[in-house]
Amino acid sequence: MKSQKLYEADDTMITIIRDNYNILQSLGSFGISLGFGDKTVREVCEAQGVDTYTFLAVVNFTINGFRPHDDTDRLDVPTLLRYLKASHVYFLDFQLPFIRRELVDAINPDDHLAPLILKLYDEYAQAIKSHMRYEEKNVFPYVERLMDGQVSSNYDILTYSRHHGQTDQKLRELKSIIIKYLPSDPLHNNLLTATLYDIYNNEEWLALHAQVEDSIFIPAIRQLEERLKQNDVTAKISNMISGGQTSVEPLSQREKDVIIGVVQGMTNKEIADHLCISTNTVITHRRNIAKKLQIHSPAGLTIYAIVNNFVDISNVKL
Repeated sequence: MKSQKLYEADDTMITIIRDNYNILQSLGSFGISLGFGDKTVREVCEAQGVDTYTFLAVVNFTINGFRPHDDTDRLDVPTLLRYLKASHVYFLDFQLPFIRRELVDAINPDDHLAPLILKLYDEYAQAIKSHMRYEEKNVFPYVERLMDGQVSSNYDILTYSRHHGQTDQKLRELKSIIIKYLPSDPLHNNLLTATLYDIYNNEEWLALHAQVEDSIFIPAIRQLEERLKQNDVTAKISNMISGGQTSVEPLSQREKDVIIGVVQGMTNKEIADHLCISTNTVITHRRNIAKKLQIHSPAGLTIYAIVNNFVDISNVKL
């Protein structure tokens, strides 16, 4: 039975395992090896290079459903990423192939339903594999770039589609067929029962894996994104104030006139009428301005115009 205790850094690791033996798979995904004696969670994590707070966040969530709402900034993204990558290896390279071998051994080859059962399982396993490979190809590299300080303007963690529930139907069909329609001799019955137990256990762990992504990993990445974007904005404003625009393509006089119009609160049509050009030309100028300066908001253009003496701050309505 799961313990409802909220585990802390000074609890011994063996206590958590005794209370909740099913976290053993989590230990492997964190890269924590057995043989740690009576050491505390903090001592074991520090000795094996795992962030203690992040380890406890995942463990307490998978055991008790506790979410670290107020301390997301304390989560260590590299530790989370290693954990998710190792979990993928466990499921794809060990658990799913292991269960398939169990099924092959447990099914009577003379049973006409045997090919259907294996087909359903293979489709289920392929869906899991496709989802995880997508994350490995797209999500994990994106997070690694974030850890290197690279901000993306056309991608964020919320744009990645999560389809954690799409495999449920195939799995329900598989379990139902095994339970309802496979009368067999005692040996095959025992083998099927053991295989079913592993299927249910694997299903539970995959659901927890998806919940860790949704409730811990994604919030941590969103906060990292916000911090990096804020730093990026701060750097751009500091660069403008210091006059460090040497690497920026210079603005034309017409583009400066358009910026002044934007700062004064004019619409595109009003700017066009004032400058005796078409509205489409104004839109083109604004697109070029945004590309040159990497500033897309009127507020950002206002700051740029003030620090570069296009307008006097006393004439700007803040």
